[in-house]
Amino acid sequence: MQIGNRFRCYPTPAQAQTLLAWIGCQRFIYNAKVGEDRYFRRFARQSLSHTGAFAPIDQQYSHFKTEQTPWLGGVPSQILRNGAVLWKQAYGRYFSKLAGRPTTHRKTGEQSVWITSELFTFKPVLNKDTGEISSHTLHIGTPKFALGQIKFTAHKDFKPAASIHISIHAGRWHVSFNYDDGVPEPSVQQTTEYLMQFTERELAAVTVGLDRGINIPLAASDGQTFGFTAIQDKRLLAHERHKTRWQRRQARRSKGSKNWAKAKRKVARYQRYGADVRRDVAHKTSFNLATDPRYKLFVFEALKVANMTKRAKPKQDEQGHWIKNGAAAKSGLNKAILASTWGKTKEFLGYKARRSGKLAIEVPAFYSSQECAACGHTHSDNRVSQAEFVCQRCNHTGHADHNAAAIIAKRGVRLVLSGACVQKKSKKCGILKNKVGEVISEPVASVPSTLGETEVSRLGGNIPAHWSLTQETPATAKA
Repeated sequence: MQIGNRFRCYPTPAQAQTLLAWIGCQRFIYNAKVGEDRYFRRFARQSLSHTGAFAPIDQQYSHFKTEQTPWLGGVPSQILRNGAVLWKQAYGRYFSKLAGRPTTHRKTGEQSVWITSELFTFKPVLNKDTGEISSHTLHIGTPKFALGQIKFTAHKDFKPAASIHISIHAGRWHVSFNYDDGVPEPSVQQTTEYLMQFTERELAAVTVGLDRGINIPLAASDGQTFGFTAIQDKRLLAHERHKTRWQRRQARRSKGSKNWAKAKRKVARYQRYGADVRRDVAHKTSFNLATDPRYKLFVFEALKVANMTKRAKPKQDEQGHWIKNGAAAKSGLNKAILASTWGKTKEFLGYKARRSGKLAIEVPAFYSSQECAACGHTHSDNRVSQAEFVCQRCNHTGHADHNAAAIIAKRGVRLVLSGACVQKKSKKCGILKNKVGEVISEPVASVPSTLGETEVSRLGGNIPAHWSLTQETPATAKA
């Protein structure tokens, strides 16, 4: 199975400047490919005689190295090539209908550079007493562009990878990569077929329902609750106040000045703390659930978080005057939903459960907060308050979130045993190598066995264009 690692690294100031230059040059190539494609698509719409003259979807980048861009010669050619490969892969995702067309990358936010095996090595460090490998050192660069050894802290054992990403966010550097540990991972279909062999009572005994909320981020059907600790809540509020204060200071300072940049770094660091805490809580929650020997099936309620966090629509009265629409309250609710780790916990539990031979699924969430887990009676009056549930038929009482989690667990059991729990075949876009060793990206699991032509929209709008499923421009084609 694929194992991902993300370690802190500590480049020297000179190494940091070089890495920032590599990041900028790779981003420039990527954005140049995006701009080239946009230019040709617009040009094809403007001139009837040049309709169909598209920008080639290839990985060429040499035409961007001109007299106006001499600084591109100060980085290894593999860095520039990888920028073109990333753009090609992004367009492959567009052809696979996994995302939209590639867009330009900004200088703000987290920045990273993709480094392939030609530019780095993990050298093992042997223990003098036992002779076994105790750690690794990371060396980056070539004889012409030597970067040297970069110090990093590995908090667990790992195997060397074929490529790495070095990223920086709010002044903190990370090195991340993944590798295959050789352990077979059961597929979702195999796990589903295994669970379908259980009876309803047996499956219900190894199933836990998970209800997501605001006050309690995650409530389980067995009475467990998962969320932030009191000290985490206190520190998150303090960092949020500090972030708001420094945002105001940044707004009052001259843009581009040193004090403005200082305030910007402060804002990024306070914001980074909140993201680190939420990621930590999601990892610990998903780990505790995935390693619980009592459960083999985890059931979430299917929530469309993107729709739930949309901005409030403006309202007008009969005279056309704008009236209050509760935008401030909706904004606060949206912020609370996005900070509750709903999506991260479900994502992390999904792959951790899959590695353990367990399954995480979703069921419809309609009326789960109004249905009684004891008798099945559904009514809005059953939900007495935010936390209290009292059934109007059988007088069953309990915590509203745990009652909803029990309903979700029952629905998950019925869904699995009915055979309707069929996972859609996911589309992927992997990075492969062709016969001549050139790195290319192609859609995986979405291309039929026989290559042909399909209608895809290269121009935007409703204008179709025939394009080969190989997504490679013929050598004779001229834009």
